[in-house]
Amino acid sequence: MENSHISALQAKHAGIEARIKAETSRPMPDPVLLATLKKRKLRVKEEISSSH
Repeated sequence: MENSHISALQAKHAGIEARIKAETSRPMPDPVLLATLKKRKLRVKEEISSSH
């Protein structure tokens, strides 16, 4: 059960990373959206670390 939870978190982390890369590649990235995504990514990363 725990492995599937960690896998789901890792997939979520990768999805957020992809959204950040897509946003930064735009001509005028939205700084508020980027900040929100980065905070969300950090929370997921912390949850992954605490699950190990």
